[in-house]
Amino acid sequence: MSPVANIYRLGIKELWSLARDPIMLVLIAYTFTVSIYIAATAMPETLHKAPIAIVDEDASPLSGRILSVFFPPHFNPPLMIPLSAIDAGMDAGDYTFVLDIPPNFQRDVLAGKSPVMQLNVDATRMSQAFIGSSFIQQMVLGEVNEFVRHYRVSSVPPVDLALRARFNPNLEHSWFGALMEIINNVTMLSIILTGAALIREREHGTIEHLLVMPVTPFEIMLAKVWSMGLVVLLSAAVALLFVVQGVLRVPIEGSLLLFLAGTALHLFATTSLGIFMATLARSMPQFGMLAVLILLPLQLLSGGFTPRESMPAVVQTVMQAAPTTHFAALGQAILFRGAGISVVWPQFLALAAIGGVLFIFSLNRFRKTISQMI
Repeated sequence: MSPVANIYRLGIKELWSLARDPIMLVLIAYTFTVSIYIAATAMPETLHKAPIAIVDEDASPLSGRILSVFFPPHFNPPLMIPLSAIDAGMDAGDYTFVLDIPPNFQRDVLAGKSPVMQLNVDATRMSQAFIGSSFIQQMVLGEVNEFVRHYRVSSVPPVDLALRARFNPNLEHSWFGALMEIINNVTMLSIILTGAALIREREHGTIEHLLVMPVTPFEIMLAKVWSMGLVVLLSAAVALLFVVQGVLRVPIEGSLLLFLAGTALHLFATTSLGIFMATLARSMPQFGMLAVLILLPLQLLSGGFTPRESMPAVVQTVMQAAPTTHFAALGQAILFRGAGISVVWPQFLALAAIGGVLFIFSLNRFRKTISQMI
């Protein structure tokens, strides 16, 4: 039988083994459906339905204008409370923000004075506290300035800044969260599936059966790479079409085929890495712990969550050798900005080179592991 036929038949065997593993099937389904939806809609770092209370000691038209700017989805409808209820409400965690509008606030503003308005913030809710405090400050100042312009002639500023947000004009977090979750899940699942496939054979004793067959370690490894990579690639395509575009209504600017081609190159690297990790681990629990140590830096330092330019120079240099760095840049360029091959060809080339090195390195390790079993 030819090597191509061996690789094909061994890959089909891997697919049948995966089909008989209900836990892995549930993991795949969850990773490319529910996980993506949660990442897009949970929005833990954005201001979403934040509880706010207001103490209005002025009861003026200006304070009424300020009250009217707090509405969903950024805030819950504000609760009107007396001054004496602030401490109890903050201690109980009923409000993230409490805005205290002092007496004679409108009169002092129109008189050209600088009245002080107090904003109490529950800083234990760190993400909402950080974003919300600056957001409330901008909203209140905007309303005060607009109110004052009706009574006083204001000078025209010398410079007018025209802000245009490209690729995500409404700054919707769901657009970013859904696509980045797919990019991260492709890496995670490809490593887990290939590693679990090898460890499962070793635990069940079927690897010994392969060793007495007329197949080479190269054919065994390549069969696992293409079969598990195909599963992840098809799952990512389905998630993009039905979850991201269908359910979440997130627009995709670039070519899906170009992104999937880059995903295939990335899978070549990560599945090879999964094989290498499986040769180091002796059981699935060990493999799981090793995967945590590998996946966290791969994802957190890839530039998908924070710009790589903000990281230390040594981290930027080291992460150039990681496939996730180039895959995150490739995915963001194609899916967010609609880039073509003329823009992302350096990432394609880097993924091909890294994948080739990881495959050769993993194959050598795989051969040594098999020789020790004979």
